[in-house]
Amino acid sequence: MLNKQTDVAPAANAAGLSYVVYQVTDLFTAQHFLEDFGLTRVMITEDRLFMRGVGSDAYLYEARLGDHCSFIGAGFSVSSLAELEALSLLPGSRPIEPSDAPGAGLQVRMLAPEGFEITALFGQNAAPLATASSARALNMNGAKPRINSSVRIQRQAGDVLRLGHFVLRVKDHDAMVTWFNERLGLIASDYLVATPDSQRALATFLRCDHGQHLVDHHCLFVIGAGETGVHHCSFEVEDFDALASAHDYLEQRGARLVCGIGRHLLGSQIYDYWLDPFGFRVEHYTDGDVVDAEHRPGFHAVTAEETTQWGMPPPPDFFT
Repeated sequence: MLNKQTDVAPAANAAGLSYVVYQVTDLFTAQHFLEDFGLTRVMITEDRLFMRGVGSDAYLYEARLGDHCSFIGAGFSVSSLAELEALSLLPGSRPIEPSDAPGAGLQVRMLAPEGFEITALFGQNAAPLATASSARALNMNGAKPRINSSVRIQRQAGDVLRLGHFVLRVKDHDAMVTWFNERLGLIASDYLVATPDSQRALATFLRCDHGQHLVDHHCLFVIGAGETGVHHCSFEVEDFDALASAHDYLEQRGARLVCGIGRHLLGSQIYDYWLDPFGFRVEHYTDGDVVDAEHRPGFHAVTAEETTQWGMPPPPDFFT
């Protein structure tokens, strides 16, 4: 399918974002924090840890044991073996191979610009975890469907539904965006620019291209930062109550708050950011924008402070 933004037919059209991969120095420390954050252990070996949410993905987070901490990469699902075959022929790609991670399937590992490991995955098997939904009717002005029933919320780890997005800080913004355009068919939802009259993107929100079918506003945000690394990864929870009760629970557990609760400008998510034990930012979010082919990218000249509509603002070092 031709990418209408770039006039390029990508090798594959990503079905969705599946997981992120980090290297850490202690797998059990990672597990304990991620369990407090709302993930569940799927498997642990001497050198790998896999954590999942309550949705249908086999896992959302892989930690690999190493002598230093770093972000390794991410995995995207594709819809056909033919797409894997096409990706396997491109420079920097490995041959198709079985995945040895939970859910199995077939995969192609690719080396993206600046050293990130991006994997395309097909045929992974998984099922949702059996868990009671925390969704509840809200009594708002003009509609009050909750009748003779009270709200009772426990402060507890908020069940993570799925991985929503991750954010890369890169030296060459344009090269990274082009790579994801051409390999996985990601397209722009919005751009950040330096001045109101500029159309020179300094950062780009990318989404999966599913035509008229709704997708998240972004699954990847690429920031031209003059350095290579990850800014954060973000996990969706059920609703505001789940996010707020998880906030209190993480505070009780001694986790380090970065900023939150607040609402973003681009993407509109209600957010809550924390630091994991290794210094990486992780986010809970809910109520994010979804878009389809009718959405047109905007060029936004906003300061870091203006990216928050309300709530606790990010600290000065949040964008570095």
